[in-house]
Order: sequence, then C-alpha cells, then structure tokens
Amino acid sequence: MLRILDDRTGEPVPAAPARRALTRIEAHACGLDPTALRVLLTADLLVRALELGGTPVWTILTAPRHQPELRTAGTRLAIRPFEDSRDLASGLGEAQAVHVVRRDRAETVGEGPVVAVAGVEWAPAPGAASGPDDGPGVLATLLSDPAALRLALLAVPRGEPARLDPATLDEAARSLARWRRSVAGWARRPSRPVPGEVRERLRAAWEDDLDLPAVLGVLRDAASAPGIPDGARFETCVYADRLLALDLARDLGSPA
Repeated sequence: MLRILDDRTGEPVPAAPARRALTRIEAHACGLDPTALRVLLTADLLVRALELGGTPVWTILTAPRHQPELRTAGTRLAIRPFEDSRDLASGLGEAQAVHVVRRDRAETVGEGPVVAVAGVEWAPAPGAASGPDDGPGVLATLLSDPAALRLALLAVPRGEPARLDPATLDEAARSLARWRRSVAGWARRPSRPVPGEVRERLRAAWEDDLDLPAVLGVLRDAASAPGIPDGARFETCVYADRLLALDLARDLGSPA
C-alpha cells in the first residue's frame, strides 16, 4: 500500500484509504516556475503509483494563473492531463482527496492529506542573462530536454530543495542516453520475467512516500547485478518506466 507523509501531521498515511476506492489528486500550482513543474510532476507520480496498485484516480489542477502554459509544460514533461474543476467530481464519491503543493503553501489547501514539495532553484550558466520576470524563459530552457529534466528532478527527494544548472541537466541527459542504449541492447536477448526480489524492492521504494531516488537505485542495481538475464533487465526497466515515464525503451530497434 502506498503511504505518503502528510505535511499537516508529519505522520505517514495511506494515499488511498481503500484499494479500488476513487481518490482525488489535486495539484496546486502557484506560478509559472520550476517549482510549479515539480508540483505537477509529484502529482503525476502519485497518480501513476496509485494506478499501478489498482486504485482509480481523478486528478485536477488548481492554479490561479497560467493554466494553459502549465498544461503545455506538463504535457512536454510526460505528465498526464489534469482536469481543471473539482465541480466535475460531484457525485463521484471519492474516498479521499490528496493535495500536492509547494511547501510554503501547504496551509492554504483544503481538507485531506498534504504532500509538500520543496522548491526548485535554477542556476543559469555564468554570464547568462536573467531577471525577475524570466519565468517563461527559464521554463523554455529547462524543457529543451524534458526527459532529462524529469530524470534530474526524480533523482532528488521531493522534500529537499532541488538546484538545477546546465551541468546537472547535461549529466541527466547523458545518463538517460546510457539507460536507453542499455535497454535497447537488453531487448535483443530472450525476454525473462522481472525477478521477484527486484519487483518487491521497486514497489517497496515507491510505496514508501514515493521514494523515487530509491527506485532509480534499484534499477541501477538490477543493471549490474550478476545472475540477472539481460531479458529480465529489459522487463524490469519497462515495468519501472510505467512510473518513471522516462521513455526508457525509446531506442528499441536502433542499430547496436
């Protein structure tokens, strides 16, 4: 069962009180900046994890401004679409609402558990122009390689501030390219099921307050652990990518 740390109480609680009971995930975005993207990404990961556990989810976006821009940015970041009005939920009888919000706004949301997200700081290259009104420009820079941005954010616990700079994004892009090459190579070998121990470790990681750095660690271990057939490494990455949404199998069929 997926458990999340409720920022209201500081205690872990079930993300869904009953399996198969409809759960509403509400993402609260307060601006058009990297932290807002992290809020949307965290909500997306929560949705994916709940659906992998068999829980139906209904998601909405609450944002006083910039909704079209946030939706466009979310789509590029492989974030599933959000609804924009809780009125659509009337009569659906969701069992629980979970709010995802930047940490300094956690007290402003309605009833239900709160998943707080730490801020994201963008540090441009030395000499690059920036200013107080360059939010759209920063997002355009970050989203020049959306998958690399997603990986860079997944690698930092969401409760910790994330500092992004060009070097961080370049390293994430290189890491992602290596993963995709490996997955494409493993796909050429006979398929094998995901090892039971690896599957259990993956689920234990993401069900423990969406610990995505731990999920990535399990994948790295599976990639190098002796005794795991390449076909099983491939299936492991495909399975985990249902949550990560990094398009790890993108290079299938490319020349070796």
